[in-house]
This record gives sequence, C-alpha cells and structure tokens, in this order.
Amino acid sequence: MPLSHPRFKLLVPFALAVIFATLFAATPAFAQSNPPTARQIVKSIQDHIGIPWHADTVDTFKAGNPDTPVTGIAVTMMATMDVLELAAANHENFVITHEPTFYNHLDVPEEMPESDPVWTEKRAFIEKHNMVVWRFHDHWHERNPDGILAGMVHVLGWEKYQRKDFPYGFTLPETTVAKLAQETATKLGSSVLRVVGNPDMKVTKIALSPGAAGFARETHALERDDVEVLLLGETREWETVEYAADAVTEGKRKALIVIGHIPSEQAGMEECTRWLQTFVTNVKIEFVPAKQPFWLPK
Repeated sequence: MPLSHPRFKLLVPFALAVIFATLFAATPAFAQSNPPTARQIVKSIQDHIGIPWHADTVDTFKAGNPDTPVTGIAVTMMATMDVLELAAANHENFVITHEPTFYNHLDVPEEMPESDPVWTEKRAFIEKHNMVVWRFHDHWHERNPDGILAGMVHVLGWEKYQRKDFPYGFTLPETTVAKLAQETATKLGSSVLRVVGNPDMKVTKIALSPGAAGFARETHALERDDVEVLLLGETREWETVEYAADAVTEGKRKALIVIGHIPSEQAGMEECTRWLQTFVTNVKIEFVPAKQPFWLPK
C-alpha cells in the first residue's frame, strides 16, 4: 500500500493512539500523578495500621514541612546524620524513623541550647535538603503483631520457637549462653554484645526485649521461671545489669545479653518497609539501616 493511499492516512492516527495508550499504561503510577505529600502518606499509614490512632503520641512530625511533596521515602531505625546523608544522596526527602532524631524522647534535648553546634548542623542539613522527618514508634509497637518484634523474630529465624502464650518468649533447642550470644551477634551483624552470666550454662528458655523497655519490664521478665536468658537492647548498668549480676552470684540460672539499641530493633523497621510497600505504591520506599555506633578495640 503506497504511503499516499487514503486508507494509510486513516490508519496513522489510529496507530499513534495505540502507541500512546500502551506507553501510558506502562508508566508507573507515581509518574502519572502528582507525588503525595508527607502528610498524605502519614494519613495512609494511619488508615492501614489497624489500631486507633492516639492523640497523645510521639508519632509526629519532627522536622520539615508535612505538606512537602515526597520524592522518596527512607525508612530507618534512627535518623542519624549518616542516614540523612544517604537519604539525601538517594533523593529521598521523607524520613520515617523509629527512634528520636534530636537526642531526647520528645525530640527536644533537655538543657541543650538551640545553638549547640551538633544539633544546629543536623537541623540545617534537613532544611537545606528540604527533608521531612516523622517518627513511627508507638503505633508500630502497638499493632498486632508488634512490628518491631515481628521483624526481629524474622531476622533471628525464631518463628517456629515463638510461644503463643508469651510472644516475647522462645523455646530454643538447647544451647549455651556463649553460643546464643555469638549466633545473635552474627545474625544481627553486630559484634558489640555484652553478656552477664555463665557462658557455659545450657539454656532453652529465652526472652527478647528489643529497645529500652525499662527496669520494671526487664526484671519482671528475668523473674519468670520460664526465662533463663533475657536479650535486650539497652538498659542502665546500675539497674537491670546489676540485678542480673546479683542473680548469677546467688546461683540462679539467669543470664543477660545486651545487644545494643539499634541492632535490637533494626530489623523491625526493615519489616516496616515491607509493610509500607504493600499500600504506598506511588513513591519509592527504601530501608536505610542506621550504623551500630560502637566498635571494639583490637
């Protein structure tokens, strides 16, 4: 059929329409519409969390303008400077963090002037890169199952050992305190663990307390007859650590493994990333791990 044929001229507009329709259908959703704002994404989280949203909560915006269009989401355990730098380099201007950004539970450091050089530089970096920081702590813990616990159980590979009557309790195959500590360090990618107790004691009854649950909850766990070893994130050394040390001296079958706060909850925010990706589909979401701040001298 020659190009000048009338039928060919009729086919050209139809063919172009088909091509454009195909290209449009193949375009990702986030490219077809305006990007969501940080506030809109938080509203979607509230709609999907499955529990009532509390007015009295630390799960609030900590920095930036909530109505900023989101170019990408960085989900992290803690919005440390290294995390913020990585997020900015990846064009992710909305940071969802589990723990505080500014050195205090309410993100207002006590007895620290706003002119403090470290705090000032961090705020300036967030502002320079048009970033928004929002904390996701209370409700991620309160959902069923606890999002942090679910992620930690997954990375430790303890799903089949988890107790139904006590979700923070596990009945493991017999091991020693030393082997349990080493395996935990390997699975969590952190060698900076500290242990109280007899390294050769054989154990099967374990409890896991991610983060910083506090003296009362930690000691109540150690008091239980069905807990021989408590693994926790961080605690005051003159409280739970001394309690565990005294229990060992008294001949009780108890041990304590202090993991460190970040590695004790990190996998829980990786779990959060996977969860967010099931319903926030119009913007890129990436898990950005926070660094273990401690190291061991050689």
